[in-house]
Amino acid sequence: MKLAPSLLAADFGRLREEIATVEGLVEGLHVDVMDGHFVPNISIGPAVVNALRDSTTIPFDIHLMVTEPASFIHRFKIRPGDFLTFHIEVVAEPGPLIAQIREAGAKVGVALKPRTPVEALFPLLPEVDLVLVMSVEPGFGGQEFLPGSLERIRRLKGEILRRGLAVEIAVDGGINEENIGQVVAAGAETIVAGTAIFGAQDRRAAIAGLRRAALGRTAQTKRRFEHGEGTL
Repeated sequence: MKLAPSLLAADFGRLREEIATVEGLVEGLHVDVMDGHFVPNISIGPAVVNALRDSTTIPFDIHLMVTEPASFIHRFKIRPGDFLTFHIEVVAEPGPLIAQIREAGAKVGVALKPRTPVEALFPLLPEVDLVLVMSVEPGFGGQEFLPGSLERIRRLKGEILRRGLAVEIAVDGGINEENIGQVVAAGAETIVAGTAIFGAQDRRAAIAGLRRAALGRTAQTKRRFEHGEGTL
């Protein structure tokens, strides 16, 4: 399991310092770019993202919650390992956008809202590196995890395995120590956690707690399957 703290839950007045508190403890940073149209909120844009990109070597997943993602692609500094993730709901023909992302040097991510059927992504799976499953309605932090997301993750994971694809599943929204084990057991490889990490005073302890909770549930699930005790 990889952890990618969401900067949406960090203190926007001291983002460099906030990133430093998780440096060396996590595998990525999740950066939400919002335009006030696709979602009813505005966050940080390319200028701030690029300034932060120069201050850390942690890979970024730049999550474009925008109505015209193509106009943003070449405005970001990209380092090896970075993702640019767009929403399936705003792109009628994803092929050209995927090509632009690859030309920019980034890995390709595609995200979907909770009410968008996961099957809408199946045709794109061979073309992308990551699928971001939103487990809350996008646009605001601090929301509660939608339990129906677990079945969506399972269906997506099943299709990826059936087709033998190397597509990573990330999940974003309302994840904490109580539910992270279920999310990982359902098939998620990257957990985006905002409030659970940046809302904690002790970031190191919060990260360790999430990892313990995920590991405990995964081991428990494995034992159940080994003893023929059914599904997740």
